[in-house]
Amino acid sequence: MRLLGISAFYHDSAAALIEDGRIRAAAQEERFSRKKFDDGFPHRAISYCLDSCGLKLRDVDFVVFYDKPFLKFERLLETYLTFAPLGFSSFVKAMPVWLKEKLFQKRSLHADLRQLDPEFDSDKLLFTEHHQAHAASAFYPSPFDTALVLTMDGVGEWATTAVALGKGSELEFVKEMHFPHSLGLLYSAFTYYLGFRVNSGEYKLMGLAPYGEPRFRNLIRDNLIDIKPDGSFWLDMSYFNYCTGLTMTNSKFDRLFQMPVRREDEPLTQQHMDIAASAQSVLEDAVLALTRSLAAEFKERNLCLAGGVALNCVANAKILRDGRFDRIWIQPAAGDAGGAVGAALAAYFALSSSARVSNNDGDGMSGAFLGPSFDDTEIRQRLLAEGAQFDVTDDEASLLAATADALAEGRAVGWFQGRMEFGPRALGNRSILADPRSPQMQQALNLKVKYRESFRPFAPAVLAEDVEDWFELSGGSPYMLLVADVARRHRLASSQSDPPLAGLAKLGLPRSGIPAVTHVDYSARVQTVHRETNPRFHGLLTAFKRRTGCPVLVNTSFNVRGEPIAHTPEDAFRCLMGTEIDMLVIGNCILQKNRQNPNLKLDYRNAFDPD
Repeated sequence: MRLLGISAFYHDSAAALIEDGRIRAAAQEERFSRKKFDDGFPHRAISYCLDSCGLKLRDVDFVVFYDKPFLKFERLLETYLTFAPLGFSSFVKAMPVWLKEKLFQKRSLHADLRQLDPEFDSDKLLFTEHHQAHAASAFYPSPFDTALVLTMDGVGEWATTAVALGKGSELEFVKEMHFPHSLGLLYSAFTYYLGFRVNSGEYKLMGLAPYGEPRFRNLIRDNLIDIKPDGSFWLDMSYFNYCTGLTMTNSKFDRLFQMPVRREDEPLTQQHMDIAASAQSVLEDAVLALTRSLAAEFKERNLCLAGGVALNCVANAKILRDGRFDRIWIQPAAGDAGGAVGAALAAYFALSSSARVSNNDGDGMSGAFLGPSFDDTEIRQRLLAEGAQFDVTDDEASLLAATADALAEGRAVGWFQGRMEFGPRALGNRSILADPRSPQMQQALNLKVKYRESFRPFAPAVLAEDVEDWFELSGGSPYMLLVADVARRHRLASSQSDPPLAGLAKLGLPRSGIPAVTHVDYSARVQTVHRETNPRFHGLLTAFKRRTGCPVLVNTSFNVRGEPIAHTPEDAFRCLMGTEIDMLVIGNCILQKNRQNPNLKLDYRNAFDPD
């Protein structure tokens, strides 16, 4: 049985193809359209999924959408009625869009699908609930026969948090919390208040938090959120505006923290950093209260996570270290894009009589390498058409050694190999790599390559077999979704200043032997690289270790701020020519920046809208 899953129309549109319970292909529309967080119908992502398996849309048994629009419309109407007459202007703005487009989404989906294939049978279109899709994306690809499944995000139709029990092919939902009480929306409210963009800036809040002190934690818990002993929670909506307005917070929120919403171009102050630290701390309080209560109630030792909140790798690490669960598995595309995978899997196991085959030797995501790839012949043709100069080597050992040498010399390297990653993280196939031992590398990459805020940290990719020697992490973190502290043996004795530094002044002080990936609190968002899922990237790390003694590399996504991750060789070449990347390795082709035609140089600093 073949099923196509679709997520679309809100943010992070994507498509995924499932065949007999196995994920064959998945991709986000933004990678093809080059529009960050593209929310349109994923025409190109669907075409890729079908083409990669040699199919037409008519060959698919069912197409499954990750949401139920009527339930979402019901929530919208009830919310406005509950808060009336507040929010009338927001209601007036929202209704025409819903009545014209979203309420009759089934009709528009039929039309979009028939554009792809005029012979598509409209009876094949199915719908799952939003958190059902999230839960299915978390449990079915996991390595567990049984698990507790927890999904947390902003809001689906009504649910903001859902709990299910997974066993074999079954998912039984046992608890839900409903809008407007939402950990995702609480965190997004602080994202908005600190001057970052909702649905993209939450990573910035998490990265900013270690620069501050959580001195507003009690203020938040006393006024904004009531966390119950059983892990349920209640938000005081008199501080928020997202139910009926066009903003996340209101003037009462401003008065609580004694300052207005930060403008996007306004400097960050210590108070902003302390608010970020406090918001992160309260999120962790809420998540831990929930996971502890669920562990005690259901006695399950395996936990699966999905939904946008599951992308908070600091909170994930707190759950793991808390010890209530023996093993945790997090869907790498935990946000809405992963809903495409989950929708298809949920429908497959509901409609098929086939038993679920456990993924005890790993998981069902194939390392998240589910996107397009390009063979060497195609890569060369595309690069030549761009006017690129390159060398080709068919000897993998020579290619890895040359790349490792360049990295050891302090050069930033674009690394483009194999199938593109699915989800928000570059995991070694569409990556920019660098030497983590350089004290200047973190700021240099932020300011000269990524063109983003200087405070944002970079992640280390480490050989899986060496992770415990370098980080306080036992076990794998293949999807960069767990934070761990750098091992004490690698910390620097001189990493403390007298008097202690505050705020962004902490940036210039090296804290370990791998300062480019050590955050100001000694933490790092770790990616463990496994030979089984990515042999070439594993080989590069091995070559770098042989060259330097260090099995760690800086790994950041192959893009600049506001740009989707590189999809094609052309995307990678343009990024090389628009930034201060020094070298590019695509397949077996090696491109040196200083050998390229200077007339092809681009200015990427302001090429994309800020994220």
